[in-house]
Amino acid sequence: MNDWAGILWLVVLLIFNAFFVGAEFAVISARRSQIEPLAERGSRSAKTALWAMEHATLMLATCQLGITICSLLILNVSEPAIHHLLAVPLEWTGWAEATVDVVAFIVTLVIVSYLHVVFGEMVPKNLAFSVPDRAVLMLAPPLVWVAKLFHPVIVALNWLANHAVRLFRVEPQDEAASTFTLDEVAAIVNQSRIEGVLDDSAGTVAAVVEFTDKKVKDVAVPLAELVTLPTTTTPAEIERAVAKHGFSRYVIVDAEHTPVGYVHLKDVLRVAEATDDVYLARPIPAKRIHHMVPLQEGTDLEDALALMRQAGRHLAQVRNDAGVTTAVLFLEDIIEELVGEVEDATRRRR
Repeated sequence: MNDWAGILWLVVLLIFNAFFVGAEFAVISARRSQIEPLAERGSRSAKTALWAMEHATLMLATCQLGITICSLLILNVSEPAIHHLLAVPLEWTGWAEATVDVVAFIVTLVIVSYLHVVFGEMVPKNLAFSVPDRAVLMLAPPLVWVAKLFHPVIVALNWLANHAVRLFRVEPQDEAASTFTLDEVAAIVNQSRIEGVLDDSAGTVAAVVEFTDKKVKDVAVPLAELVTLPTTTTPAEIERAVAKHGFSRYVIVDAEHTPVGYVHLKDVLRVAEATDDVYLARPIPAKRIHHMVPLQEGTDLEDALALMRQAGRHLAQVRNDAGVTTAVLFLEDIIEELVGEVEDATRRRR
Protein backbone atom coordinates (compact mmCIF):
# COMPACT_ATOMS: atom_id res chain seq x y z
CA MET A 1 0.00 0.00 0.00
CA ASN A 2 1.45 3.38 -0.98
CA ASP A 3 1.57 6.33 1.39
CA TRP A 4 -1.37 8.25 -0.09
CA ALA A 5 -3.57 5.17 0.01
CA GLY A 6 -2.81 4.96 3.73
CA ILE A 7 -3.85 8.60 4.17
CA LEU A 8 -7.09 7.87 2.28
CA TRP A 9 -7.81 4.91 4.55
CA LEU A 10 -7.18 7.15 7.56
CA VAL A 11 -9.90 9.54 6.36
CA VAL A 12 -12.32 6.68 5.65
CA LEU A 13 -11.75 5.08 9.06
CA LEU A 14 -12.18 8.43 10.82
CA ILE A 15 -15.55 8.84 9.08
CA PHE A 16 -16.66 5.36 10.16
CA ASN A 17 -15.46 5.99 13.72
CA ALA A 18 -17.36 9.29 13.80
CA PHE A 19 -20.48 7.51 12.55
CA PHE A 20 -20.43 4.95 15.36
CA VAL A 21 -19.71 7.59 18.02
CA GLY A 22 -22.49 9.86 16.77
CA ALA A 23 -24.96 6.99 16.50
CA GLU A 24 -24.16 5.84 20.03
CA PHE A 25 -24.87 9.22 21.61
CA ALA A 26 -27.88 9.88 19.36
CA VAL A 27 -29.64 6.66 20.40
CA ILE A 28 -29.11 7.52 24.08
CA SER A 29 -29.92 11.24 23.88
CA ALA A 30 -32.98 11.24 21.58
CA ARG A 31 -36.45 11.46 23.14
CA ARG A 32 -39.29 9.15 22.19
CA SER A 33 -41.76 12.03 22.49
CA GLN A 34 -40.08 13.68 19.49
CA ILE A 35 -39.71 10.54 17.38
CA GLU A 36 -43.06 8.80 17.97
CA PRO A 37 -45.20 11.42 16.16
CA LEU A 38 -43.01 11.02 13.07
CA ALA A 39 -43.31 7.24 13.25
CA GLU A 40 -47.10 7.50 13.55
CA ARG A 41 -47.13 9.59 10.35
CA GLY A 42 -45.37 6.76 8.53
CA SER A 43 -41.71 7.82 8.62
CA ARG A 44 -39.58 4.71 8.08
CA SER A 45 -36.47 6.31 9.58
CA ALA A 46 -38.47 7.27 12.69
CA LYS A 47 -39.76 3.69 13.07
CA THR A 48 -36.20 2.37 12.75
CA ALA A 49 -34.99 4.96 15.27
CA LEU A 50 -37.64 3.83 17.76
CA TRP A 51 -36.56 0.22 17.31
CA ALA A 52 -32.96 1.23 17.95
CA MET A 53 -33.95 3.13 21.11
CA GLU A 54 -35.91 0.11 22.35
CA HIS A 55 -32.82 -2.09 21.82
CA ALA A 56 -30.29 0.37 23.21
CA THR A 57 -27.85 -2.18 24.66
CA LEU A 58 -27.71 -4.01 21.32
CA MET A 59 -27.02 -0.73 19.53
CA LEU A 60 -24.33 0.19 22.07
CA ALA A 61 -22.64 -3.14 21.53
CA THR A 62 -22.66 -2.49 17.78
CA CYS A 63 -21.20 0.99 18.24
CA GLN A 64 -18.50 -0.17 20.62
CA LEU A 65 -17.47 -2.95 18.28
CA GLY A 66 -17.30 -0.52 15.37
CA ILE A 67 -15.36 2.09 17.35
CA THR A 68 -12.87 -0.51 18.60
CA ILE A 69 -12.20 -1.92 15.13
CA CYS A 70 -11.83 1.54 13.59
CA SER A 71 -9.51 2.71 16.38
CA LEU A 72 -7.23 -0.29 15.97
CA LEU A 73 -7.10 0.01 12.19
CA ILE A 74 -6.52 3.77 12.15
CA LEU A 75 -3.05 3.54 13.69
CA ASN A 76 -2.09 0.34 11.83
CA VAL A 77 -3.06 1.77 8.44
CA SER A 78 -1.98 5.37 8.87
CA GLU A 79 1.22 4.98 10.89
CA PRO A 80 3.36 3.43 8.10
CA ALA A 81 2.19 6.01 5.55
CA ILE A 82 2.68 9.10 7.72
CA HIS A 83 5.89 7.67 9.18
CA HIS A 84 7.36 7.24 5.69
CA LEU A 85 6.27 10.73 4.59
CA LEU A 86 7.93 12.27 7.65
CA ALA A 87 11.05 10.14 7.51
CA VAL A 88 12.24 11.61 4.17
CA PRO A 89 12.49 15.27 5.32
CA LEU A 90 13.76 14.22 8.76
CA GLU A 91 16.69 12.38 7.12
CA TRP A 92 17.84 15.73 5.70
CA THR A 93 18.64 16.80 9.27
CA GLY A 94 21.51 14.28 9.33
CA TRP A 95 20.10 12.48 12.39
CA ALA A 96 20.77 8.80 12.89
CA GLU A 97 18.23 6.38 11.46
CA ALA A 98 17.07 5.26 14.91
CA THR A 99 16.45 8.89 15.95
CA VAL A 100 14.53 9.60 12.76
CA ASP A 101 12.32 6.56 13.38
CA VAL A 102 11.56 7.59 16.97
CA VAL A 103 10.78 11.20 16.06
CA ALA A 104 8.63 10.16 13.08
CA PHE A 105 6.69 7.69 15.25
CA ILE A 106 6.04 10.28 17.98
CA VAL A 107 4.89 12.92 15.46
CA THR A 108 2.69 10.33 13.72
CA LEU A 109 1.16 9.26 17.03
CA VAL A 110 0.39 12.89 17.95
CA ILE A 111 -1.18 13.66 14.56
CA VAL A 112 -3.28 10.49 14.43
CA SER A 113 -4.39 10.87 18.07
CA TYR A 114 -5.41 14.47 17.47
CA LEU A 115 -7.42 13.60 14.35
CA HIS A 116 -9.00 10.60 16.06
CA VAL A 117 -10.00 12.43 19.24
CA VAL A 118 -11.24 15.62 17.58
CA PHE A 119 -12.84 14.44 14.33
CA GLY A 120 -13.51 10.83 15.24
CA GLU A 121 -14.86 11.39 18.77
CA MET A 122 -15.56 14.95 19.95
CA VAL A 123 -17.14 16.46 16.83
CA PRO A 124 -19.71 13.66 16.24
CA LYS A 125 -20.43 13.45 19.98
CA ASN A 126 -21.16 17.18 20.24
CA LEU A 127 -23.30 17.10 17.09
CA ALA A 128 -25.33 14.17 18.43
CA PHE A 129 -25.84 15.98 21.75
CA SER A 130 -26.86 19.23 20.04
CA VAL A 131 -29.43 17.76 17.62
CA PRO A 132 -30.19 14.25 18.98
CA ASP A 133 -33.54 13.89 17.25
CA ARG A 134 -32.19 14.74 13.80
CA ALA A 135 -29.07 12.67 14.43
CA VAL A 136 -30.96 9.52 15.43
CA LEU A 137 -33.21 9.76 12.37
CA MET A 138 -30.15 9.94 10.12
CA LEU A 139 -27.81 7.50 11.90
CA ALA A 140 -30.15 4.85 13.32
CA PRO A 141 -31.09 3.18 9.98
CA PRO A 142 -27.48 2.38 8.92
CA LEU A 143 -26.61 1.42 12.50
CA VAL A 144 -29.48 -1.07 12.62
CA TRP A 145 -28.35 -2.46 9.26
CA VAL A 146 -24.83 -3.02 10.65
CA ALA A 147 -26.27 -4.65 13.78
CA LYS A 148 -28.28 -7.08 11.67
CA LEU A 149 -25.30 -7.80 9.40
CA PHE A 150 -23.12 -8.81 12.37
CA HIS A 151 -26.04 -10.06 14.46
CA PRO A 152 -24.42 -13.23 15.93
CA VAL A 153 -21.29 -11.36 17.03
CA ILE A 154 -23.25 -8.44 18.47
CA VAL A 155 -25.67 -10.67 20.37
CA ALA A 156 -22.78 -12.66 21.85
CA LEU A 157 -21.01 -9.48 23.00
CA ASN A 158 -24.23 -8.08 24.43
CA TRP A 159 -24.94 -11.35 26.28
CA LEU A 160 -21.49 -11.33 27.86
CA ALA A 161 -21.81 -7.65 28.83
CA ASN A 162 -25.25 -8.18 30.42
CA HIS A 163 -24.00 -11.09 32.49
CA ALA A 164 -20.99 -9.07 33.61
CA VAL A 165 -23.36 -6.28 34.72
CA ARG A 166 -25.48 -8.76 36.69
CA LEU A 167 -22.39 -9.76 38.66
CA PHE A 168 -22.66 -6.30 40.26
CA ARG A 169 -26.35 -7.06 41.09
CA VAL A 170 -27.56 -4.55 38.52
CA GLU A 171 -30.24 -5.49 36.01
CA PRO A 172 -29.28 -4.23 32.53
CA GLN A 173 -31.84 -2.16 30.64
CA ASP A 174 -32.57 -2.67 26.95
CA GLU A 175 -34.32 0.64 26.37
CA ALA A 176 -32.79 4.09 26.71
CA ALA A 177 -34.41 6.35 29.29
CA SER A 178 -36.77 8.69 27.44
CA THR A 179 -38.67 10.31 30.31
CA PHE A 180 -37.85 12.69 33.14
CA THR A 181 -38.28 11.79 36.79
CA LEU A 182 -40.36 14.07 39.00
CA ASP A 183 -37.22 15.42 40.67
CA GLU A 184 -35.69 16.18 37.26
CA VAL A 185 -38.84 18.05 36.17
CA ALA A 186 -38.84 20.03 39.42
CA ALA A 187 -35.17 20.93 38.90
CA ILE A 188 -35.84 22.00 35.30
CA VAL A 189 -38.78 24.19 36.36
CA ASN A 190 -36.80 25.78 39.20
CA GLN A 191 -33.75 26.46 37.00
CA SER A 192 -35.94 27.87 34.21
CA ARG A 193 -37.60 30.28 36.65
CA ILE A 194 -34.22 31.41 38.00
CA GLU A 195 -32.87 32.07 34.51
CA GLY A 196 -36.04 33.89 33.45
CA VAL A 197 -36.91 31.38 30.73
CA LEU A 198 -40.18 30.35 32.44
CA ASP A 199 -42.71 32.91 33.67
CA ASP A 200 -44.61 31.24 36.49
CA SER A 201 -45.69 34.25 38.52
CA ALA A 202 -48.89 32.49 39.56
CA GLY A 203 -46.95 29.42 40.68
CA THR A 204 -49.14 27.07 38.63
CA VAL A 205 -46.29 25.07 37.09
CA ALA A 206 -44.53 24.63 40.42
CA ALA A 207 -47.84 23.60 42.02
CA VAL A 208 -48.37 20.91 39.40
CA VAL A 209 -44.91 19.48 40.10
CA GLU A 210 -45.47 19.47 43.86
CA PHE A 211 -49.02 18.11 43.44
CA THR A 212 -47.87 14.53 42.81
CA ASP A 213 -45.94 14.47 46.11
CA LYS A 214 -48.96 15.19 48.31
CA LYS A 215 -51.24 12.74 50.06
CA VAL A 216 -54.95 12.97 50.87
CA LYS A 217 -54.23 13.76 54.53
CA ASP A 218 -52.26 16.86 53.46
CA VAL A 219 -55.33 18.49 51.89
CA ALA A 220 -58.39 16.95 53.58
CA VAL A 221 -60.41 19.03 56.07
CA PRO A 222 -60.60 17.52 59.61
CA LEU A 223 -64.09 16.74 60.89
CA ALA A 224 -63.75 19.32 63.67
CA GLU A 225 -63.38 22.12 61.13
CA LEU A 226 -66.38 21.15 58.99
CA VAL A 227 -69.80 22.74 58.93
CA THR A 228 -71.98 19.64 59.20
CA LEU A 229 -75.71 18.98 59.37
CA PRO A 230 -77.62 16.02 60.88
CA THR A 231 -79.56 13.48 58.83
CA THR A 232 -82.79 15.06 60.09
CA THR A 233 -81.98 18.35 58.38
CA THR A 234 -84.86 19.82 56.40
CA PRO A 235 -84.70 21.87 53.20
CA ALA A 236 -85.64 24.93 55.23
CA GLU A 237 -82.65 24.37 57.53
CA ILE A 238 -80.40 23.94 54.51
CA GLU A 239 -81.57 27.28 53.17
CA ARG A 240 -80.80 28.91 56.51
CA ALA A 241 -77.32 27.28 56.53
CA VAL A 242 -76.65 28.65 53.05
CA ALA A 243 -77.73 32.10 54.17
CA LYS A 244 -75.43 31.90 57.20
CA HIS A 245 -72.32 30.19 55.81
CA GLY A 246 -72.69 30.58 52.08
CA PHE A 247 -71.41 27.09 51.20
CA SER A 248 -73.08 25.20 48.36
CA ARG A 249 -72.32 21.71 49.77
CA TYR A 250 -72.82 20.39 53.31
CA VAL A 251 -71.68 17.16 54.94
CA ILE A 252 -74.49 15.13 56.52
CA VAL A 253 -73.58 13.27 59.73
CA ASP A 254 -75.36 10.64 61.80
CA ALA A 255 -75.99 10.64 65.55
CA GLU A 256 -72.35 9.69 66.21
CA HIS A 257 -71.14 12.60 64.06
CA THR A 258 -69.87 10.26 61.37
CA PRO A 259 -70.27 11.54 57.79
CA VAL A 260 -72.83 9.55 55.79
CA GLY A 261 -72.89 11.73 52.68
CA TYR A 262 -73.40 15.26 51.50
CA VAL A 263 -76.06 17.42 49.91
CA HIS A 264 -75.76 20.17 47.34
CA LEU A 265 -77.81 23.34 47.28
CA LYS A 266 -79.32 22.20 43.98
CA ASP A 267 -80.74 19.10 45.71
CA VAL A 268 -82.55 21.31 48.19
CA LEU A 269 -83.95 23.46 45.41
CA ARG A 270 -85.33 20.36 43.69
CA VAL A 271 -87.06 19.23 46.89
CA ALA A 272 -88.34 22.71 47.63
CA GLU A 273 -89.74 23.33 44.16
CA ALA A 274 -93.18 23.23 45.64
CA THR A 275 -94.07 26.14 47.90
CA ASP A 276 -95.90 23.84 50.28
CA ASP A 277 -94.45 24.25 53.76
CA VAL A 278 -94.85 20.52 54.28
CA TYR A 279 -91.99 19.81 51.88
CA LEU A 280 -89.76 22.39 53.53
CA ALA A 281 -90.39 20.93 56.99
CA ARG A 282 -89.66 17.30 56.13
CA PRO A 283 -86.12 15.83 56.38
CA ILE A 284 -84.19 15.65 53.15
CA PRO A 285 -85.02 12.39 51.32
CA ALA A 286 -82.22 9.80 51.54
CA LYS A 287 -82.00 9.65 47.74
CA ARG A 288 -80.94 13.31 47.73
CA ILE A 289 -77.90 12.58 49.92
CA HIS A 290 -74.83 11.75 47.83
CA HIS A 291 -72.47 9.07 49.04
CA MET A 292 -68.82 10.08 49.39
CA VAL A 293 -65.87 8.26 47.85
CA PRO A 294 -63.98 6.27 50.54
CA LEU A 295 -60.26 7.10 50.64
CA GLN A 296 -57.30 6.33 52.90
CA GLU A 297 -55.19 9.09 54.42
CA GLY A 298 -52.08 7.86 52.61
CA THR A 299 -53.64 7.81 49.13
CA ASP A 300 -51.77 9.93 46.57
CA LEU A 301 -53.65 13.11 45.79
CA GLU A 302 -53.56 12.46 42.04
CA ASP A 303 -55.10 9.00 42.61
CA ALA A 304 -57.78 10.56 44.80
CA LEU A 305 -58.61 13.02 42.04
CA ALA A 306 -58.93 10.20 39.52
CA LEU A 307 -61.24 8.19 41.83
CA MET A 308 -63.47 11.19 42.56
CA ARG A 309 -63.76 12.06 38.89
CA GLN A 310 -64.55 8.45 38.04
CA ALA A 311 -67.29 8.32 40.67
CA GLY A 312 -68.62 11.78 39.79
CA ARG A 313 -68.41 12.97 43.41
CA HIS A 314 -67.21 16.29 44.79
CA LEU A 315 -66.48 15.00 48.30
CA ALA A 316 -64.58 12.00 49.67
CA GLN A 317 -64.63 10.38 53.11
CA VAL A 318 -61.08 10.05 54.48
CA ARG A 319 -60.26 7.19 56.86
CA ASN A 320 -57.16 6.26 58.85
CA ASP A 321 -55.53 2.83 59.03
CA ALA A 322 -58.03 1.78 61.70
CA GLY A 323 -60.96 2.55 59.39
CA VAL A 324 -62.09 5.57 61.40
CA THR A 325 -63.27 8.61 59.45
CA THR A 326 -60.99 11.53 60.25
CA ALA A 327 -61.62 14.10 57.54
CA VAL A 328 -63.40 14.98 54.32
CA LEU A 329 -61.68 15.76 51.05
CA PHE A 330 -63.24 18.37 48.77
CA LEU A 331 -62.67 18.36 45.02
CA GLU A 332 -62.36 22.13 45.28
CA ASP A 333 -59.36 21.79 47.60
CA ILE A 334 -57.63 19.43 45.16
CA ILE A 335 -58.11 21.92 42.34
CA GLU A 336 -56.73 24.68 44.54
CA GLU A 337 -53.50 22.70 44.85
CA LEU A 338 -53.14 23.03 41.08
CA VAL A 339 -54.48 26.48 40.21
CA GLY A 340 -54.59 28.40 43.48
CA GLU A 341 -57.49 29.69 45.56
CA VAL A 342 -60.98 28.80 44.25
CA GLU A 343 -63.94 30.60 45.82
CA ASP A 344 -67.30 28.89 46.23
CA ALA A 345 -69.71 30.92 44.11
CA THR A 346 -72.28 30.96 46.90
CA ARG A 347 -69.87 31.54 49.81
CA ARG A 348 -70.71 34.62 51.81
CA ARG A 349 -67.92 37.20 52.08
CA ARG A 350 -67.38 38.71 55.51
